[in-house]
Amino acid sequence: MSVVPASAIRIQPATLADIPTIIQLAEATWEPTYRFIISREQIDYMYRVIYTPASLERQMTEQGHTFLLVYVDEEPSGYASFSEQAEAGVYKLHKIYVLPAHQGQGLGQQLLLAVEQAVRTLGAHTLDLNVNRHNPALAFYEHLGFQRQREEDIAIGPYWMNDYVMRKTLQPQ
Repeated sequence: MSVVPASAIRIQPATLADIPTIIQLAEATWEPTYRFIISREQIDYMYRVIYTPASLERQMTEQGHTFLLVYVDEEPSGYASFSEQAEAGVYKLHKIYVLPAHQGQGLGQQLLLAVEQAVRTLGAHTLDLNVNRHNPALAFYEHLGFQRQREEDIAIGPYWMNDYVMRKTLQPQ
């Protein structure tokens, strides 16, 4: 696949009005991302917990998550979300997904760079994330400068997420 020209890419903050777009993108990315990592039952359960309109609204309004949407030729093609953590200067990347048709074209990297720039502007010096220990995206994060800090097992209802916590020190600009 070829890299999408920068002129075709637009990244902007999402609003509550964009929740249907985020859900549409999640529906197209969630199952392909996790089908070889966790069970169908766990995928369905987690999706119902994270991606209802009410849950996304809580993430935006109560939990302080900022969502970014990436557009290619004005079509929504991916999203990311992040929030400030209790540790001063540390933000966490909660979500980053790109439509399967656009993976491998540099969109994920552009979206992650936009998150890094946004959190730097907010005073961050560190960006953390969790990634399933069997997720092929682990190599993507390592390629972009994240390092494994520790393993973390998180209960989500009756299921477990077996993750690595990864961290990147952001260079000042």
